[in-house]
Amino acid sequence: MTLRVAVQMDPLETIKIGGDSSFALMLAAQARGHTLFHYDVRTLAYDTAHGAGGRLTCWGAPVTVQRVEGAHFTRGEYRLIDLVEDIDVVLMRQDPPFDLGYITATHLLERLAGRTLVVNDPASVRNAPEKVFVLDYARFMPPTFIARRIEDVKAFNLRHPGDLVIKPLHGNGGKAVFRVPADGSNLGALIEMFENAWVEPFMVQPFLPDVSEGDKRIVLVDGEFAGAINRKPGAGEFRSNLAVGGSAEASTLTSAEEEICAALGPELKARGLVFVGIDVIGGKWLTEINVTSPTGIVAIDRFNGTDTGALIWDAIEARHAAM
Repeated sequence: MTLRVAVQMDPLETIKIGGDSSFALMLAAQARGHTLFHYDVRTLAYDTAHGAGGRLTCWGAPVTVQRVEGAHFTRGEYRLIDLVEDIDVVLMRQDPPFDLGYITATHLLERLAGRTLVVNDPASVRNAPEKVFVLDYARFMPPTFIARRIEDVKAFNLRHPGDLVIKPLHGNGGKAVFRVPADGSNLGALIEMFENAWVEPFMVQPFLPDVSEGDKRIVLVDGEFAGAINRKPGAGEFRSNLAVGGSAEASTLTSAEEEICAALGPELKARGLVFVGIDVIGGKWLTEINVTSPTGIVAIDRFNGTDTGALIWDAIEARHAAM
């Protein structure tokens, strides 16, 4: 089976190929003989004058990739690409923010249903933001509070005394995640900043000291466990995301993490969420379910000698064959 694959992602010029999961997926696709195209989400265009399903196009170009720093891709001529007639699979891989632009793109891509396979399923991505979908599994989470009023946050802090962590509801990569000391000395200023920067509420949780031992990224492929790494914070930092200086180490699953994977797996598969990364602290506390543009497969494969990209493409090919 050879597929024509359109990758919706950020500019290829800007990626860091040493750890970029989208690039790894492109290499894996190319190794199987699939044809790759790249396009920017902002070039999507929908035309109703082409039958009941309409016509969704993008302005894209064929690409070839290679793991050579500074010369990691070659690009052909840009042209108008019909995402039904010219493409078999769309990989939705642009980074958040999960804003109205992102949501609109999922609405447009959803119109390809039954004609072109989109991974992850765009309707499911839209309905499963990382820090909202996870609330369905509150039994595995630390105490969690979503609010906007400072009075409500202070009341939560009284119920859970100690340091707090505040983070934007639709952020990514550990950006704008703050630790609030137990005395609340910077709480008012932080909430003012959040109110000015974001229209939505934010998430508040007790600070988990276990994070010093790492924040585990666990990858599930079509609902099945595929691998894990433990990400440890860098010096002078409590965030363990690799994007903000964290380091990775090999890891296996605890019994509690196995229980979490078993609980999530069937729902992820049913929703068409083929490539998912979940985050677990202290071997038991589920904090996020990453479905928009999950990462981590390069580090997982480096430590474990696995080929997660191949697993993902096995799942994609099986889903495409079943359409």
